Amino acid sequence: MAVDNSGARDALWVSVKAGLGATAIALVLGTLIAFAVARHRFFGRDTVSFVVVLPIALPGIVTGIALNSAFGTVLAPLGVGLGLFTVIVGHATFCIVVVFNNVVARLRRTAASYEEAAMDLGATTFRAFADVTFPLVRSALPAGALLAFALSFDEIVVTTFTAGPGIETLPI
Repeated sequence: MAVDNSGARDALWVSVKAGLGATAIALVLGTLIAFAVARHRFFGRDTVSFVVVLPIALPGIVTGIALNSAFGTVLAPLGVGLGLFTVIVGHATFCIVVVFNNVVARLRRTAASYEEAAMDLGATTFRAFADVTFPLVRSALPAGALLAFALSFDEIVVTTFTAGPGIETLPI
């Protein structure tokens, strides 16, 4: 008698797609927010840090219900239902925190004087970033990405509230 594993295989593939999508979003947004918070002074900087970290501090069920309500209010009138997209966005909300924490920790240990020295020597802002800042922060990005993917891959509570019919991930 043959065993049909196509359901488990499909769930694995959905989990991988959701994890990769959430990780990509988290890498971009988490890194940008980390640079803004660590390198610039602006009104509401502490509030931005708090709001970014909030999804990981809240229980998963609160985040899941809030996202389900938000998706129903915002996306339903546009004709977009719950599905893989909403799972990816839901996972990205708490994966951003992991990338943010890794990058901001690295930036806080890296003195801004390195960038200033490069610009004093004639480097443009982009050149100073590419030659000085990025190499110093580079290892925080794959670390944050691996943690974000692992967190997304194993998430069950938020997925329960953001997945539509027919979307089943491996943990479920």
